[in-house]
Amino acid sequence: MKVSRTARRLVIGAVAVLVSGLTMVVVNQPEPASAHGSVTNPPSRNYGCWDRWGDDHLNPNMAQTDPMCAQAWQANPNTMWNWNGLYRENVGGNHQAAVPDGQLCSGGRTQGGLYASLDTVGAWVAKPMPNNFTLTLTDGARHGADYMLIYITKQGFNPATQPLTWGSLDLVLRTGSYPTTGLYEAQVNAGSRTGRHVVYTIWQASHLDQPYYLCSDVTFGGGGTDPTNPPTTPPTTPPPTVPPTTPPTTPPTGNGGCSATYAKTSEWTGGFGATVTVRAGTAAIAGWTVRWTWANGQSITSSWNATVTSSGSSITAANVSHNGALSANGSTSFGFNGSWTGTNTAPTLTCTAR
Repeated sequence: MKVSRTARRLVIGAVAVLVSGLTMVVVNQPEPASAHGSVTNPPSRNYGCWDRWGDDHLNPNMAQTDPMCAQAWQANPNTMWNWNGLYRENVGGNHQAAVPDGQLCSGGRTQGGLYASLDTVGAWVAKPMPNNFTLTLTDGARHGADYMLIYITKQGFNPATQPLTWGSLDLVLRTGSYPTTGLYEAQVNAGSRTGRHVVYTIWQASHLDQPYYLCSDVTFGGGGTDPTNPPTTPPTTPPPTVPPTTPPTTPPTGNGGCSATYAKTSEWTGGFGATVTVRAGTAAIAGWTVRWTWANGQSITSSWNATVTSSGSSITAANVSHNGALSANGSTSFGFNGSWTGTNTAPTLTCTAR
């Protein structure tokens, strides 16, 4: 059968459109590069959007079920295809100067604003997490890490209605370095936080001055432990009760005070973990400082839920903003990892309230 020229043009045009459409699909759905990395648990914003919708990003239901991801895909799909490339270079450790308030989740609109949609304020999908959890960063290029800085938003901050700023964050953990294994984990303690929060991670890669800026949306229930990585808590034996030799002649003055208790939670060759519990006395306190002196040359390599400083073998740990105020007989805790050689004797602690 003879086919008319017009019909041939229609067929050729249809094939061209089909091929063009297929080409567009290939161009717009590249596999993410394995050159870098991101926080994968709890998932960073663009990793989470890629993980949930990468195979179905044209689904119109996304606008109703996951509107923050929908606006990110609409703004620039490469934000998700390049979920592992959100970094700056040559910051020199001065992160707050390099990344302005309101632009923390995009790394200061790095790379020409490629990740700008991640700064959009709204109800991003938030992963339920226990208050003690394992943060996992996946590094496809095995750059290693000089350190990770892990922040969590202050209690009362609402990321669904407020832009993320440096002032809305508490630094809860600075880790040590990691070798080039490609998987870096950190034990994070969120304290007594509840509700919606942002976990903000700065990963300082080791191969260059190349920090990554990563926002993860979470909800905390006020307690619990990550079931995939429960902490090791040593059994404790309560001390015997000793009656006072001289009963007090006057009632407590009620002017506050505090005590601190040390517990080693884990130990391995050259390293250990510990938790310090701070308890208020008979009156409420506004803040606390714990001090001790190492007897065997131990040192602290990372800490969380306290501002820890050292001078030789002397250690000072002060509360951070969310755990300083304690009611009468109320308690909080902070933790740290340390290094040791030879002997690892528990220190004697003192606590000062204010």
